[in-house]
Amino acid sequence: QAQLVESGGGLVQAGGSLRLSCAASGRTFSNYAMGWFRQAPGKEREFVAAISSSVVTISSSAYYSASVKGRFTISRDKAKNTVYLQMNSLKPEDTAAYFCAARPYVVASTAAYDYNYWGQGTQVTVSS
Repeated sequence: QAQLVESGGGLVQAGGSLRLSCAASGRTFSNYAMGWFRQAPGKEREFVAAISSSVVTISSSAYYSASVKGRFTISRDKAKNTVYLQMNSLKPEDTAAYFCAARPYVVASTAAYDYNYWGQGTQVTVSS
């Protein structure tokens, strides 16, 4: 069965970096748009970053929330069927469970409800 599994979360100090990985299995996700979302305790799920499928060749295929733009980078490796989220200059407010998601469309979306495949989440904790 098609599924997504996140990894790479952990505890870091403010200003540190982490790279999250989202490994897909069961099918090839190269033609799926992918996204990263996060959810802190007591908060709603929040958009973080998204990337269009590998079919898209234009440069502006990645999208970020205002709170992470310039610090986080989303990328994908079609050969490994994996999407990454490089997180730099981490802040305590970045603390949350991070989820990857996929949708069977070329164009990425910033809305959680547009995605139909979800991982289990990986915890990121940033100390002050």
